[in-house]
Amino acid sequence: MQPRYGEARQPLPGRYALYHFGTSGAAVAAATAVTHPFDVIKVRLQMQLAGQRGNLVGMGTIFTQMVEREGARSLYLGLAPALARAVVYGGLRFGLYEPCKHVCSYAFGSTNFAFKFASGVIAGGLATALTNPMEVLKVRLQMSKSSTSTIREMRKVIAHEGFKALWKGVGPAMTRAGCLTASQMATYDEAKQALMKWTPLEEGFQLHLIWNSWYSCDRTCRHDQNTVNAATGVHRRQSIQERIPLCFPGCGDRGCEVTL
Repeated sequence: MQPRYGEARQPLPGRYALYHFGTSGAAVAAATAVTHPFDVIKVRLQMQLAGQRGNLVGMGTIFTQMVEREGARSLYLGLAPALARAVVYGGLRFGLYEPCKHVCSYAFGSTNFAFKFASGVIAGGLATALTNPMEVLKVRLQMSKSSTSTIREMRKVIAHEGFKALWKGVGPAMTRAGCLTASQMATYDEAKQALMKWTPLEEGFQLHLIWNSWYSCDRTCRHDQNTVNAATGVHRRQSIQERIPLCFPGCGDRGCEVTL
């Protein structure tokens, strides 16, 4: 049966997952390529005077020192493992969210906010666990004063520290990524469903554009949003309810029309 004009064509599950993996991975990789110099500077700032006492320098000084002593190419140290991690991590992080949510729906018959949050934790944690070796290699290369290949650095790490060294710091990384993915994806999912329920908007580009615009403005105005916790989604849902009033106070009719 052919879909009517204006109706969205439903993709097959396999193609749907592959589409999400590819688009998410490509988007994260593009963002990583642009912001990688800032990541290198961040690592250098975090590791300066490691285990020692002394005066710390700022971002501008680190940038100037790197360019003068190591050249402009030093700002892209570790780019290869960073891009590899971005494609895999970005693809898995978003690509695993929907399958995890469908499993919760099949097993428990519900996809409320708690299950969406749990799906985000699982997706983010698994994606980080699988890509942690690339993160370790990226940081090692960013701290290296001499240019070396990713494969050579990996062999060096395995030879001197063992294979397990590639998963150093995986515990805190999984915790952070799980909470980050859960707060972002569950909140996004809940807010999108709220907009579809309370407004005439339907699934499509316009809905995603409106939510992402609101979400970006909200994050810009809220400087404390870097602290990720389970209550974040509740706060944002309450904010949406305040910004999209019903036709009159106390109205409980789901079919009533509202305006933005």
